[in-house]
Amino acid sequence: MDKKRIDNVFEAILKYGHDEDFAPTASDEFEATDAPAGSPDKIEVLRRRVELGEPLWHVDDRVDYSGLTGAIRPRE
Repeated sequence: MDKKRIDNVFEAILKYGHDEDFAPTASDEFEATDAPAGSPDKIEVLRRRVELGEPLWHVDDRVDYSGLTGAIRPRE
C-alpha cells in the first residue's frame, strides 16, 4: 500500500494508524486563509493543514461570506 493512492479514511488508518494521539502543532507556515467555507481553495488549505500536522482552524480564517460575489441563476 506504500505506492498506492489512499482513497478513504479507512485506508489512511490502516497505513498511518488512528488519530487518538494526534496533537497538531502550528509551524511558521501556519497562516490564516481568506477562502470561503466549502470552496475548493478552503478544502485544499484544510487538506494541506492535516498533511502538515497543523490545526485545522486558524483564529483569523474567514468566518463569513461578506464581500464575496457569486453567479446567480434566474429561476425558470
